[in-house]
Amino acid sequence: MLNGTTINSEQPIGHNFQPYTDNGGNMVAVAGKDFVIVASDTRLSEGYSIQTRDRVKFFKLTDSTVLGSTGCWCDVLAFVKVLNARIKLYNYDHRKSMSTNATSQLVSTMLYSKRFFPYYISNIVAGLDENGAGAVYSYDPVGSFDRYTSQAVGSSSPLIQPLLDNQIEKKNQANVEKLDLTPDFVKRVVKDAFISAAERDMYCGDSAVIQLITKDGITEERIQLRKD
Repeated sequence: MLNGTTINSEQPIGHNFQPYTDNGGNMVAVAGKDFVIVASDTRLSEGYSIQTRDRVKFFKLTDSTVLGSTGCWCDVLAFVKVLNARIKLYNYDHRKSMSTNATSQLVSTMLYSKRFFPYYISNIVAGLDENGAGAVYSYDPVGSFDRYTSQAVGSSSPLIQPLLDNQIEKKNQANVEKLDLTPDFVKRVVKDAFISAAERDMYCGDSAVIQLITKDGITEERIQLRKD
């Protein structure tokens, strides 16, 4: 109190702008000689709350290309809406479907265009390239990307990526012959990865959807994960 006046020393109360939230979820993609396998869990969370138990996190862009996205789900939906519109315009203008390689570059350009207020998402583009070989592209939030044989993104990626490195890439193993990948082998590894991650990450669970992309089309399989 100074001269009968009370001085309030507390900090002013204001509203903090929080444009992003992380809704969890995981994506895995593995490229083979003539196929690609993509997989995601189906849980969307926010903090300690589960928003839905049945939300697949990849989107079919063309007959041979799939986009997988995790992170802030409203940003995912906004990004996919614009991306689909751009792909449709390409189809109308060029009278042909966009290739996986072209799609990967388009995704990079779109992410970079929002670099000053980026989409809070992690992306994987997976599909067959112009030679029919599997291709997996992974991105940072502002569009920098590279092609990989196997990649995991999402809340459980620190748990899943080492398993992919060991079983798919055969890294850090002595005297191990690296054989051509088969769809059955990759599916087993991916299933084990999601089952293991669901035991250790509360943002991963409920079920996992696995898609196999080949020149003949896309087939889908679902496995159950723990639901607590």
